[in-house]
Amino acid sequence: MKGTLEEKYHLLKKALKDLGSVVVAFSGGVDSSFLLKASFEALGHDAIGVTMDSPTLPEMELERAKEFCKKYGIRHIVQKSSLGNKKFIENDRLRCYYCKKDEMKQIKKIAQKYHSALLDGQNLDDEKDYRPGSLAASELGAISLLKECGLKKDEIRALSKRSGITSWDRPASACLASRIDYGIKITEPLLKTIDHLETFLRKKGFKLVRVRHHGKIARIELGRNELADLFKKGLSQTVLSEFKKHGYCYVVLDIEGYRMGSMNMAVG
Repeated sequence: MKGTLEEKYHLLKKALKDLGSVVVAFSGGVDSSFLLKASFEALGHDAIGVTMDSPTLPEMELERAKEFCKKYGIRHIVQKSSLGNKKFIENDRLRCYYCKKDEMKQIKKIAQKYHSALLDGQNLDDEKDYRPGSLAASELGAISLLKECGLKKDEIRALSKRSGITSWDRPASACLASRIDYGIKITEPLLKTIDHLETFLRKKGFKLVRVRHHGKIARIELGRNELADLFKKGLSQTVLSEFKKHGYCYVVLDIEGYRMGSMNMAVG
């Protein structure tokens, strides 16, 4: 969709007001944070954020979601979720579909309870990546207003900054299961290990971090401007030791750096 940033933002606000009452699937990331705040500005307490407290959600993201809603006075529901879907646990190429279908079913029930439209935070740029979860969301009637209004990631960041959302420049986030190579069983202990190791790297000063799990191999992705810091700061041995404590035989640094959906490069 063509149009200026102002035109797209106006279109978003009008669409929200036309809906009258919304429940936003709220992960705490840049996109859903912007969508939830815009919904609150348009609809007040007829806008509710729902966060799924799942083992796949980084603990840091859950806390950020809670803090965000508390800061702005937005109604927030935290719904507990577990790794109950056997197909998801087996981790084939449709894992995102199974996970999203289960979680959106729970959020849809909440939306129905409040007689509200169900929104998700997909943007126009998400179409560039392999995202079977988007199909699950659409099957359950979720509306992707950011995408429908033609908003791209950089535009959402610009509007978030203008709206005073301090997390406007936060690195992209994704569920912890996206770090695990296809075919490797997804377990709660493994998800906790990945979350711990990514938190460990952030505490060492790295901003953009992914720990990709390939069995006995851990592949570390960092922002391209941060790659050399692992060695300049003399952290490589400390990092190696921490990763080996958690069962990895080989710890490698991906010299391409972080890129969205790198686990999907082999997906045909």
